[in-house]
This record gives sequence, structure tokens and C-alpha cells, in this order.
Amino acid sequence: MHVRVVRFTDVSAERMEGLLARIEDSDGPPPGIPATGLEVLFDEAHGTAVVLQQFESAEDMEAGDKAFSAMDASETPGTRVSVDMCEVKLQQS
Repeated sequence: MHVRVVRFTDVSAERMEGLLARIEDSDGPPPGIPATGLEVLFDEAHGTAVVLQQFESAEDMEAGDKAFSAMDASETPGTRVSVDMCEVKLQQS
């Protein structure tokens, strides 16, 4: 499994609520994004968020990265400050 980790600053509660509503109203990932999972972490006190987008393969993650990188900034929860493209080496529950 691979995870695209995106960090945002300048995230308001209102923008986060709007993003979550759009995600919950959708039928899955946007077209062209082969994501298999999504986690959204929000620190309201600091106005930051971390979004974890899961993919089956590095190739799927690259395709998702291209589509997400082309999105209009108004579709994100705040200012994108970093993107990490990771392979999951260990996952425990």
C-alpha cells in the first residue's frame, strides 16, 4: 500500500466542514483518482490539517498525485505546504 500525505495550514473550521460535506456527498474519489482510502486529520486550534490518501500501488499514487495537484486551491482545506509520497512499511491496529 502507498499513502500520499498532504499537509495544510490556514485551515478554518468552515473550510473543513465544507470539504467533509463534499466528500460525504460523493460516491467515492473524484474521476481519475484510484484511491482506496482516505483519512483527514484536523487540528482546529492550530489551523492545520493532514490528509492521508491511500493507494494500492505506486503507479496509482502517481496518477492520483497528478489529478490532486491539478485541483483548484479552493477545493482544498487550506494552503498546501507539503506532499509526501510514501510506501507503507508497517501498519498496526
